[in-house]
Amino acid sequence: MIRKTSILLLAALFAVSCATSDPNQKTKQGAGAGAAAGAIVGAIIGNQSGNPRTGAVAGAIAGAAIGGAIGHRMDQQQKELAQIPGVEVTRPSEGEIAVNLTNDILFDFNSASLRPDSQQTLRDLAVNFRNYPDEQVTIEGHTDSVGTPSYNQTLSQQRASAVSTYLATEGVPSERITSIGYGETRPKASNDTPEGRQLNRRVEIHIRATQG
Repeated sequence: MIRKTSILLLAALFAVSCATSDPNQKTKQGAGAGAAAGAIVGAIIGNQSGNPRTGAVAGAIAGAAIGGAIGHRMDQQQKELAQIPGVEVTRPSEGEIAVNLTNDILFDFNSASLRPDSQQTLRDLAVNFRNYPDEQVTIEGHTDSVGTPSYNQTLSQQRASAVSTYLATEGVPSERITSIGYGETRPKASNDTPEGRQLNRRVEIHIRATQG
């Protein structure tokens, strides 16, 4: 029971750690979040053993090491992803990397079939994902508002599934991948202009760290 509680607390605190635009701060934030989580977990464990202070110190040391390692690993992965042509890489939070691909790169208009010239980009992504096996990958499909909401929902799911299937054929374990379509419900820009609609037609890949 103690071990399970420790894991859940660590996961929760990593999930809410603060974001930053400075890649050099990511490892520091991971270590800080890990130390805080470890201290809480250690105090719980120490309280069970009658020595909460010692438990908190030990937990903080272990948590900082885990958090720093995860942060460093994701820093490196982010740098490698940024070298792949045709993708936009951001870091929404300490334990997450976001990769944005426009549908104009991946698909022809009104189609869920991957364009042949987009497959090299996905192969490069698959290589990266295979090199970092302790992560979960979520594929999100998005559309503009042209067409009916139900049609756009179906199209976005088909496109997310097409990317997910291709990554799986390139060796990324399917149990690590989740695909979901959001249709036109999560626009990044106004649908009133061609430029805005182009930004809204996209596939986003969210890579989230797990403990390890």
